[in-house]
Amino acid sequence: MNKQPEQDRLLDHNYDGIQEYDNPMPGWWVWIFWATIAFSVLYWFNVPGIGPGPGRIANYEREMAAAEEKYGALRQAGPVDEAALRALAADPAQVEAGRAVWSANCAVCHREDGGGGIGPNLTDAFWLHGGSLLAIHRTVQAGVLDKGMPAWGEVLRPDDLNAVVAFVATLRGTHPPDPKAPEGTPVDSTAAP
Repeated sequence: MNKQPEQDRLLDHNYDGIQEYDNPMPGWWVWIFWATIAFSVLYWFNVPGIGPGPGRIANYEREMAAAEEKYGALRQAGPVDEAALRALAADPAQVEAGRAVWSANCAVCHREDGGGGIGPNLTDAFWLHGGSLLAIHRTVQAGVLDKGMPAWGEVLRPDDLNAVVAFVATLRGTHPPDPKAPEGTPVDSTAAP
């Protein structure tokens, strides 16, 4: 029994003089093909909105609830006025809350006592961007980007922003050791609570 080795068989078609052999696909290629089919079946049943898991609407509602929790206070805060800020500055609990926000965010540039470091001195009667509580609120909220002060309105919650303004109001008229020289224009010292 003399077997002749199998010879590669050429297919009949011809593309610009190029012919193909009739060889089977490599085994690894076939396994990848079947694995992708199995993956697609599993993916079909687990993708949000198609399978038994939470659907797209449930995911959307969950994300919207998280966004409302995070940013809802911004919409509910409403406009801030001088009288409301003055009332906050007279509330010791708000001033203490503002002191905590100040220590975490503002003291790096203005020092813990408000005497000024990189930022201006906030204890004297001279202010660069207005000394009213509303002007202080606008400055803290919008920042002074050309001087390096970030806009804290995008970072702090509205109640924290108001509390830190209340704390800054209590700094005016204090006498910290080694304060920074006065900058800006003088403001009415009675504007502070």
